[in-house]
Amino acid sequence: MSGSADLQAAVERWLREDPDGATRAELEALRAAGDWDEVGRRFDGRLSFGTAGLRAELGAGPQRMNRLVVRQSTAGLVAHVEAERRRSGRAGRGRLVVGFDARHGSAAFAGDVAACAAAAGFDVDRLDRPLPTPVLAYAVRALGADVGVMITASHNPGSDNGYKVYLADGAQIIPPHDVEIAAAIERAAAGPVAAADPAPPPCAPAASHDLVESYLDAVLAQCVDPAARQVSVAYTALYGVGGDVMARAAAHAGFERWTAVASQDRSDPNFGGLRFPNPEEPGVLDELVGLARRIGADVALANDPDADRLGVAVPSDSAAGGWRVLSGNEIGWLLADHILTHTTGADRLVVTTVVSSQLLGALAAAHGVQHRRTLTGFKWVVRAALAHPELRFVFGYEEALGYAVGPAVRDKDGIGAALVFAELTASLQAARTSVEDRLAELGRRFGHHRTAGWSFRLDSRDGAQERLGELTAALRRQPPARVGTARVLEVRDLALGLDGLEPTDALEWRLDERVRVIIRPSGTEPKLKVYAEAVADDPAEGDARLAELEPAMRSLLAL
Repeated sequence: MSGSADLQAAVERWLREDPDGATRAELEALRAAGDWDEVGRRFDGRLSFGTAGLRAELGAGPQRMNRLVVRQSTAGLVAHVEAERRRSGRAGRGRLVVGFDARHGSAAFAGDVAACAAAAGFDVDRLDRPLPTPVLAYAVRALGADVGVMITASHNPGSDNGYKVYLADGAQIIPPHDVEIAAAIERAAAGPVAAADPAPPPCAPAASHDLVESYLDAVLAQCVDPAARQVSVAYTALYGVGGDVMARAAAHAGFERWTAVASQDRSDPNFGGLRFPNPEEPGVLDELVGLARRIGADVALANDPDADRLGVAVPSDSAAGGWRVLSGNEIGWLLADHILTHTTGADRLVVTTVVSSQLLGALAAAHGVQHRRTLTGFKWVVRAALAHPELRFVFGYEEALGYAVGPAVRDKDGIGAALVFAELTASLQAARTSVEDRLAELGRRFGHHRTAGWSFRLDSRDGAQERLGELTAALRRQPPARVGTARVLEVRDLALGLDGLEPTDALEWRLDERVRVIIRPSGTEPKLKVYAEAVADDPAEGDARLAELEPAMRSLLAL
């Protein structure tokens, strides 16, 4: 059995251009075994470059993450940036900064980014060691770069890697840049890609040290109650790259009782066997909670592997084992409440997304500050702040554990958020109350906003986006009259660009009894995501409504 002539030619060309012996051998083995079905899947188009950049399984071929895809992507990216520089009349050489995490292939990919940017005439700053994503996001503006690239797949499985892009303003790309960069990558991939040999060396350790110190100074300046430090914290880096920087941040801030899960404080590209090293996944924080229980901690904090997200667990008399993992929305409410309580001014701005809880809007109104809702994704949260330079951005969040506690980093920052959450815990304890007491108080004041999220994962990545699109298209054509026992009172199609937002493939259903549901395909993984919120006078009542929804949604979606 053999592939088509076009497929065989594409394989031959790939083998000539791939700089990585391991992926060349992988592709050769597939061809020798006659597995043309798998080869065909690898060569059926190329990875889609979107506003999240690239993220996929490692392997040979244009539909996987590998060194040749990274080189082609970088050639297209710098061509786009250079064209933008010419249009704006900027003189001199372009500048690119690249960072990387500790995943399989990350250091090599960062070297390829540096080599291709240098070959295109760019000055390059390549960070000298694995560092958190927020450090790279901060570095773009701190170094005056035209563009930043972070090699990371965040909390995806260890078999994945990714390529995340920041523009000169330090924020992630948004349309139309994503489409223009994708087109530039297609053009670059049509021919051989130039790469400097040797690649520019990494930054000197002292330069990277100074950059991290500058980042820490900026993050510490965003704390709003510096006197609140008397708290015991258990912490985990989840086998990622956040441990050292987080420890330094805690020490600089004055948190003296900060204890890390030792087994998870060193980088491991296999994440200690965790399939999904995501603080949201059940069981992922078990070791952290175990440490917190043993040392009698007041709060347990977790970063994901690239340290741009924050997970939290707190002592709870009502939870099994005496500890409860907070939802992303609960963390967001508490951070917003703390920041708004300890700052002043009607020009303050808080931002969240359409899939996150509506409680932030009520908090903003109570404090007399500005509030904006955006599409899903932190690129939109930050852009809402950039669109209103007359306002003072103090907080933004999305329910998927992403938080910005000030303007220093124009992306989510799990390290800065961890410091502020430790501070708010200490502040509450000084006032002789607790995190759970404060959540209950917010519920009594604004209504108990009970939230839940469910992910319905497809069995295979191949064709996943098309299948997900078909599911939402079917729901768009014929929305249900009921979801379980609840009537669908209103259907809002976010593909129409409602409320001044960019069109996106998502649906919002307003149900009876103050319940809403939002459905959208994931932009980075093969799954359909469902978000639900019930507002009730009694938390148990809201929980009961959400409990009815999950099986009803699963049945409705036939997943």
